[in-house]
Amino acid sequence: MVSLLQLDGLGKRYGMLPSQVLSQGNTFDLYVMDAALTFENYHNKKAMNNGRDPLPDYTNNELLEIFNKGKERANILSSE
Repeated sequence: MVSLLQLDGLGKRYGMLPSQVLSQGNTFDLYVMDAALTFENYHNKKAMNNGRDPLPDYTNNELLEIFNKGKERANILSSE
């Protein structure tokens, strides 16, 4: 089932009641809303960061994995 926040987001964006969104909306609408909100969020973060691209929200495990991959590549290059 569609979350209440998604219904609310679609209703606000298109000026519809939640019941109208339920009866007339489809998954394409959700896809477009998600893409639009992601785009808006990116530019809001960029504006708060003085025009520079915002830092991605990596978890500690993701950062460690990226670090280890870079370390492995450096070891391979240094041994060649």
